[in-house]
Amino acid sequence: MELQQIKQRFGIIGNAPMLNRALEVAAQVAPTDISVLVTGESGTGKEIIPQVIHQLSPRKHNEYIAVNCGAIPEGTIDSELFGHEKGSFTGASGSRKGYFEVADGGTIFLDEVAELPLQTQVRLLRVLETGEFIKVGSSRPIKTDVRIIAATNENIQQAIANGKFREDLYYRLSTVPIALPPLRKRKEDIHLLFRKFANDFGEKYRMPAVRLTEDAIQLLNNYTWPGNIRQLKNLVEQTSVIGTSREISAAELIEYLPKKMDLSPALISDSKEGINERELMYKFLFDMKKDLNDLKKLVLEVANNANVNLSQDQASMVNRFSSDIQPESTTKMLPAASSEETFSHSSNAPVDNFQVHEEVEESLSLEDREKELIQKALIKHKSKRKYAAAELGISERTLYRKIKEYNLAE
Repeated sequence: MELQQIKQRFGIIGNAPMLNRALEVAAQVAPTDISVLVTGESGTGKEIIPQVIHQLSPRKHNEYIAVNCGAIPEGTIDSELFGHEKGSFTGASGSRKGYFEVADGGTIFLDEVAELPLQTQVRLLRVLETGEFIKVGSSRPIKTDVRIIAATNENIQQAIANGKFREDLYYRLSTVPIALPPLRKRKEDIHLLFRKFANDFGEKYRMPAVRLTEDAIQLLNNYTWPGNIRQLKNLVEQTSVIGTSREISAAELIEYLPKKMDLSPALISDSKEGINERELMYKFLFDMKKDLNDLKKLVLEVANNANVNLSQDQASMVNRFSSDIQPESTTKMLPAASSEETFSHSSNAPVDNFQVHEEVEESLSLEDREKELIQKALIKHKSKRKYAAAELGISERTLYRKIKEYNLAE
């Protein structure tokens, strides 16, 4: 079947190369009984690949069962998958067929397979290797002819390293791996999906479909979409129902996006946290480091050229930093003479009394820098926490906690 026919049959929207490749692989493996592992972030539509494979396979007239492994309690999942005999556990008033018995000749889709308990993974591995299983409470093996397609949004290699997933089971499941791209890597498809969802919800709620202005389309394309297609669909439904206008601008669209959103071009990054107080401390340190480097350059210029006179602003800057910087906290270069003797604002005499001192390696401890900045702010504002916190860019409550943590005297 042609790629475009597959998209039309299963309602798949998009032309991104990675999406097309995933569908092509699915169509190629469909006629076989090879196990397939579908990977991708949550909300990318992994559940559509097993349906494509099943419907294009000789098993399409038999059972197709989708199982969410993460939604079944650990104590009952073996019974759900493999069945149980009467009296095998408390409450087992009769025997029961499991999914592997019901789906004989068909396909089982194990969604979130990384959530399976280790004991169940052993049972699943036996099905893959021998084509048979044993019910809970029984000793008689039962043959089954089931094709297994699994999916996960977890890093399986990391789960293996942590002892949460069996490596031999991974290799049995991933005979053919299929990776679905996140929405941020399908920028050309985002507006197409928006229009499709907008038309669907317009028909559902009997109202005109919403549409986007050019700036809103740009905003949509630059957003990182941590929830992928699922998040986009929810956003379209919100704008369709709640929006007062049928044309959505960028300013209106922002109101429907999470407050901590990333509107920069999407990068492969899992960090979604905003700026915290520790990052603010880093910013303070980097700014101070930059000022110190400027001061070093100025001092070296004067030291290397005795005929260079300091302007009033330059001398003022050197005086200010010489008095503000604590010797134990920063790399410093100080004049041999006092600031009054060397940097007289009224004198135009050349400066020739500079002696460059040996640089002292600065401490890289963030805790030391944080403690030092807090001490300086408290001293500057005479222990008034409200003003010291404002100076540091943190809340007064956080400052109080830091004072206790570092045992600082106010």
